[in-house]
Amino acid sequence: MPDARVSEPFPLPLPSSNVLTKINFMSLSAGQAAPDFSLYDSDKNKVTLSELRGKKVLLMFFPQSFTGVCTQQVCTARDNMAQYEQFNATVLGISVDSVFTLAKFKETQNLNFPLLSDFNKEVSRAYGSLYEEWILDMKGVSKRAAFVIDAQGIVQYAEVLDNPGNLPDFQKIQEALSSC
Repeated sequence: MPDARVSEPFPLPLPSSNVLTKINFMSLSAGQAAPDFSLYDSDKNKVTLSELRGKKVLLMFFPQSFTGVCTQQVCTARDNMAQYEQFNATVLGISVDSVFTLAKFKETQNLNFPLLSDFNKEVSRAYGSLYEEWILDMKGVSKRAAFVIDAQGIVQYAEVLDNPGNLPDFQKIQEALSSC
């Protein structure tokens, strides 16, 4: 029987390159102030980035819950949580899924960090991490991305992936967390 923690109900086709490049927003880069935001997590609690000042933050955007690469991404973060805690880092996952979908995804995958709903797509857009057009005629889906934000609210590492089939570079994320 396959491991339920990395189950995938159905594979999603990758968006064609012409869809991915139609609208490209500028993403943040290292040295810039991280845009503040408030979003609801899967437990319906409001999480505000600026209230986490004094701690490092790893923001991980992912396109959609219950898909293969997204599940792999969040489960990798789950499995590396002890290392993130050693760096005094808070991990936050963000997608445009509803809080209800994220709650089920968090439960199913036994995730040990908050998943935030950017249902209105404002945070994904502010971080340059939004596909305006996605597969199956969907509009406005988070790109896979990772941002390390230091205790003062400055981006120390930024990775926005145009190919949703790729994972963030977890080694570089750990290096950024250890050096800021």
